Amino acid sequence: MTNQRIIGRISRQQRVRKKVRGTDTRPRVCVFRSNKHIYAQVISDDRNVTLATVSTLSEQLADKVKTGKGVELAKRVGLALAKVCKDKNINRVVFDRNGFLFHGRVKAVADGAREGGLEF
Repeated sequence: MTNQRIIGRISRQQRVRKKVRGTDTRPRVCVFRSNKHIYAQVISDDRNVTLATVSTLSEQLADKVKTGKGVELAKRVGLALAKVCKDKNINRVVFDRNGFLFHGRVKAVADGAREGGLEF
């Protein structure tokens, strides 16, 4: 069953990636969620470069990981990502859910980034 789940996510990921492309003016925010952690990257597909990255393992959120759980922590990741992007003068992005359904922790990252000031 796990293999079918992974294959399904990869096919959804490829379908989304055909339409969603990050440029230098409007990079792509790619979200990955594992069972324990959540990761968010800002990627420029024109140059194939990762511009910024934030996760629950990063130093900014290391102390808050123990106190927060799930959706709360994902929202903090989104807020931290928006702060890093603002420091690098990135205001507008394209959101890539990376084959995951847009609810729960993935949606919380998007909501946190919007609250932080990023435009989708």
